[in-house]
Amino acid sequence: MAAFVAKQMVGNKLNAVKGAVGGEGGDEDDKEKEEEAERERQEAIREAEERRKEKHRKMEEEREKMRQEIRDKYNIKKKEEVQEIQQEEPNPLMRKKKTPEELAAEAEMEDEDELTKLKNTITTGVDELKTQFEARCSLQ
Repeated sequence: MAAFVAKQMVGNKLNAVKGAVGGEGGDEDDKEKEEEAERERQEAIREAEERRKEKHRKMEEEREKMRQEIRDKYNIKKKEEVQEIQQEEPNPLMRKKKTPEELAAEAEMEDEDELTKLKNTITTGVDELKTQFEARCSLQ
């Protein structure tokens, strides 16, 4: 440990002296060292993030265990998360895409709607004609 600290202290001073003297041959080495330092920094950030996530996961497990003990103590049932299906999507761009079967079923329903409308108009027309014929027949 002491050797590491001594090397760091002396090494930094030697690097400063090399730059002041004008040692231009170390540009490639400097770039490599900077890239290595950046990789180490990124690795350290990633490891810190993993440790943080693991810490929070453990804390949440402990909390859930404590919650379950309280539920058991007071005979409380755990609430089940029920997700309701929304009838109308707030954002039309985020809606679920329809399958070809659903599209075919909708087209069939539209056709049926048109057919039922046509049927209703025909039946009303026939009923009107029927009443007119009955009215004419009863007058004679």
